[in-house]
Amino acid sequence: MVTVYTLPSCVQCDSTKRVLTRNGIEFETIDLSQDESAMALVKELGYSAAPIVVVGDDHWSGFRMDKISALV
Repeated sequence: MVTVYTLPSCVQCDSTKRVLTRNGIEFETIDLSQDESAMALVKELGYSAAPIVVVGDDHWSGFRMDKISALV
């Protein structure tokens, strides 16, 4: 399961979701501005910038084409 934690008006978030969709990768989107527990989780993981993508035990921040390509 792929989870993308996003913020409104986030260009890197939109790019990440667009590339995941284009490659047929199913994902769940969680808006950090609307979910305090999700915000706490990503801060606990050490991130302060969106998007944060979580895939099992792996996670990263920002638009990472290399990581997305590895999912395909």
